[in-house]
Amino acid sequence: MNTTAVVNHITKWLKSYADKTNIKGFVVGVSGGIDSAVTSTLCAKTGLSLWCLEMPIHQAPSHVSRAQEHISHLKNTYSNVASSRVDLTPSYEALKSEVSSDGTQDEIEMALANTRARLRMATLYYHAGLKGFLVAGTGNKVEDFGVGFYTKYGDGGVDLSPIADLLKSEVYELGAQLNVPKSIMGAAPSDGLFEDARSDEDQIGASYPELEWAMAMKDLGKTAVDFTGRELEVFNIFMQYNTANSHKMNPIPVCVIPETVRKMKS
Repeated sequence: MNTTAVVNHITKWLKSYADKTNIKGFVVGVSGGIDSAVTSTLCAKTGLSLWCLEMPIHQAPSHVSRAQEHISHLKNTYSNVASSRVDLTPSYEALKSEVSSDGTQDEIEMALANTRARLRMATLYYHAGLKGFLVAGTGNKVEDFGVGFYTKYGDGGVDLSPIADLLKSEVYELGAQLNVPKSIMGAAPSDGLFEDARSDEDQIGASYPELEWAMAMKDLGKTAVDFTGRELEVFNIFMQYNTANSHKMNPIPVCVIPETVRKMKS
């Protein structure tokens, strides 16, 4: 991949979209991961205002330190970058104390993880509304269109998606081109929605290179009968997520009312 050309293309796309909509800047949630690091850097390169938001909720210390390192790096490199830290832990705890605790431990843990993402989405849009900025999404192609590994109306709630046509491996290529801090480049990918440092691979059961392979195999029309061993295991993992999360990746179903029904006599 020609990383220089791709960086320039995305930067121009971001600037053009903002100009057409008369928007003067972007808001990005910076988590300490590669996707938010690349997205925020691309937004900074437009020359438009960039507001980086740190939104910890019982965050693992390693995530916090990487996010702060990246934001400092951006501020030292680009004059158009500002940041703020919103500790959402008290809000999260207040909500948690009021909602139902019915369900299994796993069900409750997952519901609360998604709640964290939705609190952050609301916070991003609050700050975007203050400035009239756009919320730039940080999802990559594997997450957004392969396994649906994001929270609906959480980190999936954005105005535009600069890196959603890039595989995870390609995001890392851009990270190297953009001089993203080595601590982020070397960190295991993690959604940061739990009170530990569990990785995406821990949750999914497959690495991003494996998921990229499975995504390519699906696009080629391959099925489970074409594989054995670890390849079969990975392909089945990918297809399970792809099927179960299709509601995230497809348009919201709309109940269309036929004219014959509208005009039906009582």
